Amino acid sequence: MAARTAAGLGARVVLIERDSRGPGGDCLWTGCVPSKALIASAELAHRMRNAGALGLPANDPEIDFARVMGHVTSAQRTIQPDDSVESLERDGVEVIAGSARFAGPGRVEVTGGRALSYRAALIATGSRPVVPELEGLKAAHPLTNETIFDLRERPERLAIVGGGPIGCELGQAFQRLGARVTLVQRRGYLLPKEELEARELIASRLRADGVDLRLERSPLRVEAGRTVVVSNAGKEEERIDFDRILVATGRVSETDELGLETIGAEVDEKGGVKVDERLATTAKGVYAAGDAITALPFTHVAGYHGRTVAANALFHARTTVSYDSVPWTTFTDPEVGRVGLTEAQARERFGDETVTVTHEYSHNDRAITASEAYGFAKLVGDPKGRLVGATVAAPRGGESIAELAAWVRTGGKVDHVSQTVHAYPTFSEGQARAADDYLRQKYLSPRVRRFTRPALAFLRRVERVR
Repeated sequence: MAARTAAGLGARVVLIERDSRGPGGDCLWTGCVPSKALIASAELAHRMRNAGALGLPANDPEIDFARVMGHVTSAQRTIQPDDSVESLERDGVEVIAGSARFAGPGRVEVTGGRALSYRAALIATGSRPVVPELEGLKAAHPLTNETIFDLRERPERLAIVGGGPIGCELGQAFQRLGARVTLVQRRGYLLPKEELEARELIASRLRADGVDLRLERSPLRVEAGRTVVVSNAGKEEERIDFDRILVATGRVSETDELGLETIGAEVDEKGGVKVDERLATTAKGVYAAGDAITALPFTHVAGYHGRTVAANALFHARTTVSYDSVPWTTFTDPEVGRVGLTEAQARERFGDETVTVTHEYSHNDRAITASEAYGFAKLVGDPKGRLVGATVAAPRGGESIAELAAWVRTGGKVDHVSQTVHAYPTFSEGQARAADDYLRQKYLSPRVRRFTRPALAFLRRVERVR
C-alpha cells in the first residue's frame, strides 16, 4: 500500500522483499487468505452435515483433505497477481529480492552487496509466530500459522496450544474437516480481548462442534513427540495425545536483524519499533507500520498505516493514526466483529453512566430463516449515548461491524443506528434492533409516560374543540 501510494504520487520507490514467494506477506501466504479458504470448506462441510435443519437430507461428506488444501492454494494463486512483482512494477515500484538492513542514516544494504540511499524509509517487516520454550516441543515439529497450510494429510488428532483468534478459527475448521481437536488454553476462557458473552458463545459453539476444550491448562512438556502434558488448576497432570501440534501463542515483530541501532531507531518492550502518532520512528526519516510496530495486528490496519506513512514521509504531513474506530473480526462460526470499547472498558472509563444494550439473534428473522439463530449484537455508549464500542458475535458479524465502525468514527449516537433504515430481513438488522431496544428503554418508560399522557389528553381536548 505504501509503495504503490508513494509511486503514484511521483516518488522513486524501492521495495525489498525477502520472501522467496514474492510480495503478499502474512495475509496472502500464511494468514487471512489461506485460513479463510480453509474455513469456507469447513463451513460447507458443517452445513452439509446439518442440512436437516433446513429441511434437506443431511450428508456427512467424505473429506479429501488434499483437495481442500488445493482449494486453499487456488485462492492464493487467484489473489497473488494483485500483489505480484509485475503488478508493483507496473505501478512504478522497483522490487528487489533479498534481505535488507540499515547501514547508517540514509543508507540501506541489501543481500548481494547492493547499497541504497534514501530520503525516507518504511519498516514493514511484519511478525513471526512465538514458539514457547517447552521441553520436548521442538522434537514434535510443531506447526504454526506459517506451516500448517503446507499440510496435505489431515492429522487425525490435532492439539492446539492457544485460545486466541488463530487457535479458535483453525481449531473449529479442522474439527469440522474431520480431525479430533483438543485446544489447550492457559486462561479459563477463550478470546481474551472480546466481550465476556462472545467468549462464552464461541466456547459453546466449539464444544458443540466436538472440540475438546482444556481451559485453565498450562502446558508443561511434550513427551515422545506425540503427547503434550498439561497441568490443570489443581496442579494435576493430564496427557493429551496428538498426531500434530499447532502452536498459536501469539506473534512478535520481525525487527531484530534490521540494524536499527545504526540509525537510532528504538524498539519497545515487545520488540516492536517505537513510533509516534504519525508512525515516525526515533530515527530521522524512518517510519514503521503493520506488524513491525506494536499495534493492532491486522492487514487492514497495515493498509491504513501505509496510506498514512506515504503522506507523512513524502510531504512532511501531520496525519496521525487512531485505533478507536478500527474494527476486527475473528472468523469463527459465528464471526465475532468488534470495534472500540468493550462494556468493561467503557465502565472503567465512564462508570455506571455507561450505556449498553444487547439484541439476541434468536429473535433475528433472517437468522431464524437460515437456521442460524444464535449470537448477539451489543452496543456500548458513553453517558451522552454516543457509540464508543460494539460487538456483533453472530452470523456475518464481520460484515455487520463495518457500519458500527463508521458510527464510532463519526461520533454517532446509538439513536443513529436505530434511525438508519436496514433492509429486512438481514443479519445486520441485529444492531438496529439493539438500538431500537435502547430507544424503547429511553422513551417508552413510566417516567416518560408521566409527561406524555397529560400532553396527549390536552391534545385530544384541543382537537374536540376544533
